[in-house]
Amino acid sequence: MVMEELIKQLLREMGETPTRDGLLKTPERVANSLKFLTSGYNRNLTEVINGALFEVNYDEMVIVRDIEIYSLCEHHLLPFFGKCSVAYIPNGKVIGLSKIPRIVDVFCRRLQVQERLTSQIAETIYELINPRGVGVVIEAKHLCMIMRGVEKQHSSTITSSMLGIFREDPKTRSEFLDLLKS
Repeated sequence: MVMEELIKQLLREMGETPTRDGLLKTPERVANSLKFLTSGYNRNLTEVINGALFEVNYDEMVIVRDIEIYSLCEHHLLPFFGKCSVAYIPNGKVIGLSKIPRIVDVFCRRLQVQERLTSQIAETIYELINPRGVGVVIEAKHLCMIMRGVEKQHSSTITSSMLGIFREDPKTRSEFLDLLKS
């Protein structure tokens, strides 16, 4: 209930009347929306993974690409959205494929900067399954750049995090990046 009161105050500060018909339920809706959009703070990665780590004799690249992402910029509380691609080369252990987008969502559902988000995803997968390497690439559009500030509607930001063999071996990194283009 505290959040709803703060949102009512915010509406008043913006020059609005929180008691007018169209805004009566806005504080509750905004509070619920913000709780959902920041629900990653309350997620436990062990529960998200739910034991879906498997011993498998496979040593080629695994890629889950074009995972839709939505997050909130921590500087302006405006959304950014795009796609995330994750690759890893197993070292005797794989993770259930559906767990990769779930890991991505845990970190997206927090106040973020895209650079940190990219690193958190890569580091988490690297720590969980100890692969030979992990690569993560995110391409996103930021409403803080599109709607305000520089107002560049067609701009996007690309970040990457390469760990292990993806950082050390240019051929592995190139293979990953080439596969993302296909």
